[in-house]
Order: sequence, then structure tokens, then C-alpha cells
Amino acid sequence: MKVIPSCLKCVRCGKTYDLSQVRYNCQCGGTLDLTRDFSGVDGRELKKLWDSRWGAKRGVYASGVWRYKELILDIDDSCIVSRQEGNTRLYPAGKAGEYAGLKNFYLKHEGENPTGSFKDRGMTCGSTAAKFYGARTVACASTGNTSASMASYAAVSGMKSVIFIPEGKIAYGKLAQALAFGGKTLQIRGNFDDAMRLVQEVCRELNIYLLNSINPFRIEGQKAIGFEVLQQLDWQVPDWFVIPGGNLGNNTALSKGLQELYELGIIAKIPRIAVIQAAGSAPLANMWKHKTPFRAVENPETIATAIKIGNPVSWEKSLRGLEWCNGVVEDVTEQEIMDAKAMVDAAGIGAEPASCCSVAGAKKLVEAGVIDPEAQVVGILTGNILKDPDAVIGYHKDELGKLNIRGTYANQPQVIDCTLEAVRQALE
Repeated sequence: MKVIPSCLKCVRCGKTYDLSQVRYNCQCGGTLDLTRDFSGVDGRELKKLWDSRWGAKRGVYASGVWRYKELILDIDDSCIVSRQEGNTRLYPAGKAGEYAGLKNFYLKHEGENPTGSFKDRGMTCGSTAAKFYGARTVACASTGNTSASMASYAAVSGMKSVIFIPEGKIAYGKLAQALAFGGKTLQIRGNFDDAMRLVQEVCRELNIYLLNSINPFRIEGQKAIGFEVLQQLDWQVPDWFVIPGGNLGNNTALSKGLQELYELGIIAKIPRIAVIQAAGSAPLANMWKHKTPFRAVENPETIATAIKIGNPVSWEKSLRGLEWCNGVVEDVTEQEIMDAKAMVDAAGIGAEPASCCSVAGAKKLVEAGVIDPEAQVVGILTGNILKDPDAVIGYHKDELGKLNIRGTYANQPQVIDCTLEAVRQALE
């Protein structure tokens, strides 16, 4: 397969840059895309090549990202930093589908990645770029999952990692990973958006490579979520993708990847995308619903810590993708998120709170008549259930009253005497 020429292009003004130097933003301040020239590329041959790599046991193509290398990043295999990420399962939604009112609902579980979230798909590509540019240290601002992933990939590649997190506002399941993988963890007095401003300044002034989703290579790796779903469905395109929205890099990547497949003729139908935000952290939903200019949410609040972001850096790219696919944006309450989570967990699948915005949002859109109950829908679960165990226990013990969340479907643990009769009574 021949190399597909690529460059960086500004989303806002269209200015292009070659890949010879590190760059995250355009001179005008806009974010950058990795764009490709598809002239002369045979989409059918590309799809055939990807199918031939399915099931590879070792090497670069055993990764559920680098299997699609031609549309990820043209780079020598020796530069690739991989943990055989991807290859996550696509589950029938079971009870969660019944709850959402959908007959053909599938859940793509990105929590099955090496560090337990979809971030690994972007991080393999971002870390590879860091290695290509000769970086010795990488950094990110994080609400948890990005820090866990970056610390792991930095450790694998021999780089140092520096993590900026909001003090006291990160789930322990995620903080534990960052510390265990050796990340230098700095807890700042402020929220995620404050951390994001600081890390950009630090990387600029201290010559550290930035690995937040403003990094254009991160987005390229995350496109593979959509590629893999389609390959698992034998390239039959679903009617809808439903995906949580925090920093908005994930749905940006999904729409970008689908558009590339459409341009290449690999798919002939454009699926719609629904981005679901937590109501207390919903700048894109506010903009979308009220048809007003984008405004950041200054003090975002939600139990879904992975999407507790008031000023997402990828909102312009996200909006562009939604317009291309005739997508929608919705928000869901804390109660809706945790009730949906209870259904995902009860289906035997399980996911962290932010993931379950997909199911809560799908239910809300079905009830509003936006999604047809007969439609084929794929919801993206972004993180593992063990990322935030406190939220699980708090819900099932009905101890989240301070957050105005009831344990609607609580499965309370019981304390009993250590006797057969006590067990019999409990089971009855």
C-alpha cells in the first residue's frame, strides 16, 4: 500500500503545516487536524488489507489501532509505542438496551483497553509522535483517564511523564494508576480547565511534549474506535453512534474517521452521532440547544469525573463533525447517568459513570422521538467500572443524597448473622 501524503491543517483558517516540527495550534490560535490526500487511494484494497490483519497475534498489527496504520500515522514501525491497545468487545446491550427502549443496541466497551479507557487509542499515537520528535518528557492535564494512560505509555517507551490534576477531584482508581506507572503527579489548586491552561504554558516554556487531545496525533489514534466497530459489524454501518462528551476529542475523532471512510468509498452511508454531556458540565449542549455562541462553563460539576470539563479544547472540531453527520447534542442529569449506569452494570457489562451517559442519552433521545426504537445504535462506553468504585458503592448503598442522587436500582449489601437460618431468611 502506498504512503498517503499528510500535513497539519488549521480548522479555523485552513493554513497548512508540514510535520517537521512540533505544533499543536495554528498561528491564528485554531486547533490542527492531520489531513490526507486520498487521490489515487483504492478504498476497497485498503479495507481488504485491514481485514487481512484481523486477528494478528504479534507485532504492530496486533494493535486495534495500528491495524489501520494507513489512516492513523505513516511512521516507521520502530517508532511505534504500543500495548496492543484496542481489540475491545462489542456487546449486545441486554438490560441496558431494554432500559433505553432500543431493540438493536450495542455497547462498544473501550474500558477493556490496557489501562481501562479509550485514552489508550489516542495515547499510542501521541506517544509514537513524541518518540518521533525525540521527546524525553511528556505531560498532560487530566481528570484521570488521560493521566493513567499517558503514564503507562511513557513508562513503556522510557519517557518521563508529568501529570497536572485538579486537587481532590480525581477518582482514586485513576490516580492509583498514574502513581503506579511512575507519573510525576502535581495536584493544582483549581479545576481541569485551570490545569489545561497551565500544562500548555509548561510544555511551551520547558520543552515538554504535550499529550492532551489538543495534540492532533491523539485524535488520529482515537479514530480507530469507529474503524473497529465497523469491522466488527462486517462494515455494515449503524444508524447512530452515541458517545459521551467531555473534552470532545473522542467524538471529533469518530466523525473524522467516518468521513475519511466515506470519502474512500469504504462506507456508503453516513451514520448520525449523538454527543451526550453531563448537565452540570455541558458547554456544547448549551450552545447547541440555545443556538448561542460557545461559552465555557466556569465551575463544572458532575459525578462523571471523566467528562467534568467546562472549556473543551476540541469544541470547534466537534461541531464540524456533528454538522457533517447531521448529529445532535444532549445533556443528562446526575440521576439519569447513575440510573443508566446501574442498568449497564446489571447487564453484566459495567462501566464508569461518564461512559453511561451514552445509555442515558440514548434513552432520552428515544423518548424524544429523535432516535427510532428500531434503529441500530452503537453506544461507546469509555471507561472501566473500577475506574470509580466510590460512585458504585455510594449508589448501591444509597449514600449519594448530598449529590441529589437516589439509589433507584440499588443492590444493597446485607449484614447477617453467621448462621444457616440467617442465610435462608436473607435469600427468601
